[in-house]
Amino acid sequence: MKLIKTGKINIELLWFDSLGAKSSSFIVETPEIKILIDPGAAIMQPSYPLSPLEKYQLRNKALKKIIESSRNVELIFISHYHYDHHTLPEESYEIYKNKKLWIKNPNFWINYSQWKRARKFLKQLFFLLENKELDNMSYNPKEIKFNSPEKNIPLALSKNYEDYKQRKDELLKQGKKWFKKMSRIWRKEPWIKEFKGENIEVRFADAQILEFGFTQVKFTPPLFHGIEYDRLGWVIGLIIQHNESKILYTSDLQGPIIEDYAEWIIKENPNVLIIDGPATYLLGYMLNQINLERAINNFCLILQKIRPEIIIYDHHLPRDPLFRERVSKVYQIAKKKNQNLLTFAEFLGKKPLILTLKNVR
Repeated sequence: MKLIKTGKINIELLWFDSLGAKSSSFIVETPEIKILIDPGAAIMQPSYPLSPLEKYQLRNKALKKIIESSRNVELIFISHYHYDHHTLPEESYEIYKNKKLWIKNPNFWINYSQWKRARKFLKQLFFLLENKELDNMSYNPKEIKFNSPEKNIPLALSKNYEDYKQRKDELLKQGKKWFKKMSRIWRKEPWIKEFKGENIEVRFADAQILEFGFTQVKFTPPLFHGIEYDRLGWVIGLIIQHNESKILYTSDLQGPIIEDYAEWIIKENPNVLIIDGPATYLLGYMLNQINLERAINNFCLILQKIRPEIIIYDHHLPRDPLFRERVSKVYQIAKKKNQNLLTFAEFLGKKPLILTLKNVR
């Protein structure tokens, strides 16, 4: 087992996309805690150049690794409810048994797809581990005002888009309407309670700070899953610090595309950075060239401003056989700055699987 070590923090990477299944799962251990991050794995997209059976086998291999590794942890963090970040209890409830879960709040700052997935997850969790129905864990929503998320991204909103400005303004206008629609759902539909039972404890992570002796665990407020008002919803990032050693996990910021999130990473200045990249395999579909350039420029700025001991640059990117060419500027800056920038496969001394497959060019 090859670990990343910084100070008294040990990091065991379990599975990332560069090994052939969608995932960004790992374990962080300090002298005080041991926490499993995002225990999920999903099969690659249809365009990934393997047969359905091969993709299914790789996904099962990833899940098996996550299940085995979950046995010796006390805490689990779930950043959002995409299936490459969590596993449904009906498939493997043993991941969660006798654990304390810190999860993305299922009640608000969440899109409707993940709203439903969160309830499916919690329904199975409560029934299989506590023999309780989800309805018994629900209550009427509180009166709450949801302020515009734009106040948290001033740098992104002040960006000069030149010829793209009119289109960008249209997208922001549509995003505001979508946000108002979602906030009405958050105020109307039943909320789920935090819970402590005999076999499971569930707490909501959003913007929480936990102290365990010399270890601090800091969960971010909800961050956009990609661009402003991204319909994929929101995710929670994570910082774990022990004394002067710090790791930062972005979850799915896709680059980051949003400039304010790049500034956040720079300000935190972690010793270990675990960061996802843009979904270049969706270029021209769910990712346009302008937002790809934003993601590239933001990460290049991070590489120029901070110098972590290691950067794991994985998730989304290694689904695309052309990912190195599409973000070539990132690798040029990393080489110039002598940054230790690796996919998980490269950390293990291998090539990303996508670059080893035949007939992918």
